[in-house]
Amino acid sequence: MRNISSLYSKEPTWFCNRLRSRLNIPNNAASWVFEAGSITQRLRNYYGQHVRVQVLNNTWQRSFISESRLLKLPQAKYSLTREVLLLVDDTPLVLARTILPKRTIQSAQHNLSHLGSRPLGEVIFSYPKLERLALEISHVSHRAWHPEIQQLTQIQQPLWGRRTIYAIHHHPMLVSEFFLPEILNH
Repeated sequence: MRNISSLYSKEPTWFCNRLRSRLNIPNNAASWVFEAGSITQRLRNYYGQHVRVQVLNNTWQRSFISESRLLKLPQAKYSLTREVLLLVDDTPLVLARTILPKRTIQSAQHNLSHLGSRPLGEVIFSYPKLERLALEISHVSHRAWHPEIQQLTQIQQPLWGRRTIYAIHHHPMLVSEFFLPEILNH
């Protein structure tokens, strides 16, 4: 069977946002995990136009079981899966995985299915009625990442991450973001 993710072979363990105080998230990571606005915009505010997207995967495929459940999709249903690396110049900052169900793409007039190297955040945060429905947190061991991703990003420590359910016109999408060490310095 084909891998469900080009980032990791096994889905990370996710924790409910209500457990925030028990997770002992360092302040520098918490500032990114709990960022209410666009991660892309925050990066652009700091780095300007040096922020770029490297697309690692952009295919229709099945999601992990918990992703399908969160999106209320049958497990066998294919969704557009987009995995990217956000960089400033050549420094990796964020790994991201987005699950876009077909009905969400249709409700956004297909603006989400042809992003290319444009950041997702620039598109979805332009929708006036974008809703944030849920947030979960993860702390992912460096060994969980595929070797190619470890080499590309030089991951040598656990990464803090978040996954957020957003909705456009009441149609959900799931965005998972993992914060690499370099970003935690800002």
